[in-house]
Amino acid sequence: MKINAGLVLELRNRQSWSQEELALAAGVNLRTIQRIEKEASASLQTKKALAAAFDIPISDLEPQEIIKMKKYEYKTLEIQSKEGFLSGLKKQELPDFEAILNKEGQDGWLLIQILSPELAQGVWSGKTGNLLALLQREVTE
Repeated sequence: MKINAGLVLELRNRQSWSQEELALAAGVNLRTIQRIEKEASASLQTKKALAAAFDIPISDLEPQEIIKMKKYEYKTLEIQSKEGFLSGLKKQELPDFEAILNKEGQDGWLLIQILSPELAQGVWSGKTGNLLALLQREVTE
């Protein structure tokens, strides 16, 4: 089972104990302490022994889940479009959305929304002009 190896190491250092001294205080094998600090795994019996040696509740040795908030960056992409393709009066050639968006996707960009400036302003003229694509991608640190 998992154990908070960082806390074990911190408490051991606070006591100024070597790994051998902690093993002796907890009544476990030196190799067990080495494995805990390296792999963050220990049996329930070992967790109980360490909690007793450090005089802490066993629950303190549970692994701490680190919640990391994702960060995103955004950009807009203007897509050239011939006027009138939404009007239904005359069929115009549509932009190659698949090629445009797949090209952006190769750099990690995901489509959030496509906007027509006229529609975004609440005006219905039957014409669209150019379109705006809102894209996002996760920022990796």
